[in-house]
Amino acid sequence: MKAVRFHEYGDPDVLRYEDVEQPVPGAGEVRIRVAATSFNSVDGNIRGGFMRGPIPVELPHTPGIDAAGTVDALGEGVDGIAVGDDVIGFLPMDGNGAAAEYVLAPADVLTPAPKSVPLADAAALPVVGLTAYQALFDHGKLTAGQRVLINGAGGAVGGYAVQLAKHAGAHVIATASPRSSEAVKSAGADEVIDHTVTGVTAAVTEPVDIVLNLAPVDPAELAALVTPVRPGGVLVNTTVWMPAPADEERGVRGIDLFARSDAEQLAKLVALVDRGELHVAIAERLPLAELPTLHARAAEGAVHGKVIVVPPTV
Repeated sequence: MKAVRFHEYGDPDVLRYEDVEQPVPGAGEVRIRVAATSFNSVDGNIRGGFMRGPIPVELPHTPGIDAAGTVDALGEGVDGIAVGDDVIGFLPMDGNGAAAEYVLAPADVLTPAPKSVPLADAAALPVVGLTAYQALFDHGKLTAGQRVLINGAGGAVGGYAVQLAKHAGAHVIATASPRSSEAVKSAGADEVIDHTVTGVTAAVTEPVDIVLNLAPVDPAELAALVTPVRPGGVLVNTTVWMPAPADEERGVRGIDLFARSDAEQLAKLVALVDRGELHVAIAERLPLAELPTLHARAAEGAVHGKVIVVPPTV
């Protein structure tokens, strides 16, 4: 089968599009004929060798932690999944990923794919959708009527976070550049702050219950995001190379989010998609052979929105 792998850590040019042996599922695993994977920023960090501590991978390594595809083989002891099922999942970060024609996945990380979007497009949902969900509900404890500030709402996680917060009955304030402000508004934001011309903390005139920071801001800007949080509120930060700030005097907690695979939560997101209450946005669709170029573009900051990567048709 065809796959993209890196045999050593380094810049995007270490990625190779090559022939590899088709994997065989072990106990508790299924093999998926991949319809698509997607690019996540953590893919570049793993490839660059910056995550060797928390995410040790065996070289050569195939990236792609999002997977959407069709089950084509079952390992021993797998129940509840059948050959021919269309599934999606957030794959283990330390295992081989879905930038290939076939991938192995633990059966317990998989969820039936949504019926209302093309199977390949569903690869855009698991990692970023679960990141947004866990930030708002697991860590932010969001409830109806609360006020949420989403900093960096123009990206892939932000698009889901705005939709999920609005669906939960929150008042949503979002920061976005002019390029993405219309998309953020259409996702349901009640207020959109153009962070290129206005300071975020100056623009938020009433306290918020939750701040979700999705943007790679400098440390001073991140620290300032505590200011609009009401006493007892929370700041959830996804840029984990900078610790989330807190304000102990006012009881404002700072939480660093490491998204995790959760098939039950992913099933909730799929249900929202199939009810038309959560939109899956795709910025680009690229063939698998172009994944090295995509990594290079991402390293230059030239990737905007969610990009899915499609292997050759079998």
